[in-house]
This record gives sequence, structure tokens and C-alpha cells, in this order.
Amino acid sequence: MNRTRIHWLVGEGLPEHAAILEAVPGVGNVGKIVVDSLVDKHPSRTIGWILHPDFPPHSTLDGNGLVSPPRININSILLPDGRTVITVGGPLQPMTAAGQHEVSEAILEMASESGTPQLLVLAGLAAGTDDREIHVICADAEVRKNLEGNDIPVSREHPKAGMIGIAGLLISLSPLYGVPAVGLVAETIGASTDVLAADRLASWIGAGLDLPLDLDLDSTEETARKLMETMEVGGTIEETLSASETEGSRDFYV
Repeated sequence: MNRTRIHWLVGEGLPEHAAILEAVPGVGNVGKIVVDSLVDKHPSRTIGWILHPDFPPHSTLDGNGLVSPPRININSILLPDGRTVITVGGPLQPMTAAGQHEVSEAILEMASESGTPQLLVLAGLAAGTDDREIHVICADAEVRKNLEGNDIPVSREHPKAGMIGIAGLLISLSPLYGVPAVGLVAETIGASTDVLAADRLASWIGAGLDLPLDLDLDSTEETARKLMETMEVGGTIEETLSASETEGSRDFYV
């Protein structure tokens, strides 16, 4: 039995949309910066919460001063070209492997039931300061064929050491639910908030997938500042941008 609960705040499901973009905290918080920047910059509203008992038991005050449960938010965002995208993200994921699996299944079920055209899983890969590649990965041969048919190279070498958490599960389980999922992984210096990698990733999505997110370095930098305040990370954005490569495996996508 899946213990995940989706609590709808608006309606009873997803509106018509061009894509779902998913990101949770990870290396450089690259995907999270993109998702949070979309929410901050464009007309958006939170339409649902994803709840699970294995989330860290940390309830927080919302913008109205009310205590809200630990959750992953589902947001509906109107892009400048008139299309709607859905973002799935938050400051956490379940603390257990079982919880991560259950939340991933619930997201894929939601996407399948809504006829989602594409699920974009955004993540980061720790790399050197001069490494700026974006790796495209997937778990479905047909999805890979379509991407390569549109001149988008799909990596057959990465992730060498595997992919952990919700991000890896969403991609690897997507064929079981008939959801066309693509992992977009930006190489990052691995700092707490890599705004340059986030900006690069947003630009790639616009050019490579014809989905202009209309984000810029100013908007991602402002979002990164807010994120750093929330995380209580020391240092400034300027120090983050000039940070050296962090230690640890350079082959993990999270």
C-alpha cells in the first residue's frame, strides 16, 4: 500500500500542461533553483501538496503565518507564451528508501493519469569549475529514439555510479507508467546554490525542448539568495560563484 497522499488545494487533478518539471534539493540545488525561479517569476499558484509520513517531521509557517506540514508542492505556472507547466518540488524528500519509492510512484501515477507530455527531472552532477555540460538521460528506448531524432544526444555513459533518491526513481520507473521522462543533469561546482548552472539548464530547456522558461541570471540569483537564507548557508552568492570543486564522488546525480 502506497502511503503517499496528494492533497489538492485547487481542483482534483492537474490542469492541461506542456510539461512537469521536478526537482528536490541536491548537488548545487541546480534543479531546485530553476523550479523555484519559475514559481517566483511567472504567474503561479500552489494547487496541491504531496504528503508522506517519512518526510522529516518539520512543520513550517507559510506566507500567511499558518503552520503547514512537511510537503512537496505541486504548482501550476503560466509561461509567457501562454502554455502551462507544472512544477513538483520542495525542500525535502522522504528519509527512507521506501518513502522515496512511494512518492516517486505517486508522482508517476499522477503524470500518467493526466496525460503528461513530458516529465523533466532536473538534477546536478558535481564537476570541475570549467565543466559545463548538460547530460540528457532516460530509461525508455522509445524516448531516447525520439530525442535523438530531434538531434538531442542522449548519454550512454552517465551516470556511471548511479542515481539516488526521487530523481533516479522517477526516471528509472517511468516506463512502467507510460510516462515519457527525461533526466536533465547539469554539471555544477557543487556549491550550495550554483546559479550559473541553473541558468544554463533553463536556457538549454528553452533551446533544446522548445520550452522557453524565460528565466535569466538575475531571477535565478535572487531565488538562490532566498534559498541560501532558508538553508542558513554561510557566505554570499559571490563566494558561491567563485567556490572551488567540492570533494566527493563526481559521478552521482542527485
